[in-house]
Amino acid sequence: MNIAGIIPARYGSSRFPGKPLELLAGKPMIEHVVDQCRLAKRLSEVIVATDDQRIADVAANFCRVEMTRADHPSGSDRVAEVAKRCEFDAVVNVQGDEPMIDPGVIDQVAALLDDNEMSTAAVPITDPSECDNPNAVKVVVNFAGQALYFSRRTIPYLRDAADAPSRSPLAAFPFLKHLGIYGYRRDTLLRLVEIPVSPLEQAEKLEQLRALESGIAIAVALVEHDSVGIDTPEDLERVRQLLTTTK
Repeated sequence: MNIAGIIPARYGSSRFPGKPLELLAGKPMIEHVVDQCRLAKRLSEVIVATDDQRIADVAANFCRVEMTRADHPSGSDRVAEVAKRCEFDAVVNVQGDEPMIDPGVIDQVAALLDDNEMSTAAVPITDPSECDNPNAVKVVVNFAGQALYFSRRTIPYLRDAADAPSRSPLAAFPFLKHLGIYGYRRDTLLRLVEIPVSPLEQAEKLEQLRALESGIAIAVALVEHDSVGIDTPEDLERVRQLLTTTK
């Protein structure tokens, strides 16, 4: 299967404008993401999808770049515009603000597309503070490894643990945190972005719920590597320290 890794990148983040071009260990963040994607074995090509000429000019030095419209409401829509004009069987949408994404995670998500329309990844939660953190999205899966639901709340609700609040919830249930990487069969992605925003998606502000409400099953790769996203300048400094200590 011909699978492209597509990295949506925009300049105008409200919390951190210009972050794809911020330097990490002497290279722009987006180049680190590209490098990690190139280490994945299942991707036939890596593409940066952007609407900003500044990002395009930098990324063109090390990667194929596809310019997109500026009015896309999400990264998935930006990826879909590129997929619509390119002849790939499938794509993996890799977040442009995760310079330490594990290539093995990318490969696991890509491999699930052999037998599934859509795929993603999840990691066991080991930090109790993430249970109540709405920015750490949780997912529950069925016995077949398909997502049942995603939520910013802790799911499932542990009824028995409510009677023993001093007990760590992680000791009572193997909670899973969703990682923001998606694999799509090309036709599935193009169909999905034409579907209106769904009620659950609107409520949770999680676009993957549109797929579930529309009857598109999402296969979930259970992985060990927890990705580190960069949303703020403080996150950037934390990743700078991590890169220093892993060298």
